[in-house]
Amino acid sequence: MRNFHQTVIYNMKGFLFFVLGIIVISCDGPMKTTSEAKDLSHGWENKTAVNIPTDSLLTRGSTYLPVYSEIYQQSKNFTFNLTATVSIRNISLKDTLYIYKADYYNTYGERIRQYLNGPVYVMPMETIEIVVDEDDEDGGTGANFLFDWSTRKGTVEPFFEAVMISTAGQQGLSFTTQGIRKK
Repeated sequence: MRNFHQTVIYNMKGFLFFVLGIIVISCDGPMKTTSEAKDLSHGWENKTAVNIPTDSLLTRGSTYLPVYSEIYQQSKNFTFNLTATVSIRNISLKDTLYIYKADYYNTYGERIRQYLNGPVYVMPMETIEIVVDEDDEDGGTGANFLFDWSTRKGTVEPFFEAVMISTAGQQGLSFTTQGIRKK
């Protein structure tokens, strides 16, 4: 019986060393923070203001997008902070999208931030993003964005979406919202 237990323990040690070796080999090194990682984002801050064509071939629109920088947890007296990633997506394969306004409003309807100083373009199939940091509580539980945009007539309209996420300990929370065109 003793040889059996020693064999099992020996095999378990060998298995654990094998798994540990696989983990070490597959790691690329220490985890990088956002500032250390290669910047692959194509955000609004990388865009320069452009002159918008003034021809009659453009359709203008406004889109409302709800976001949550915090949500209630357990009661109305306790909130949970979230990171919000706002995606502005040009889903056209051939036409440029123009964004005139990207304004952030808090729960009380007060504009708290303007993200654009002038119109910017979004190339076909390009996505630009706005990130509201987890520790930014300015928007509150009823935060929202308002976007003004234009596209060529007959072109599919842009898609606006927000992903809210937070992790604490071993628990994670995430959900999405989608923009609604204002009439």
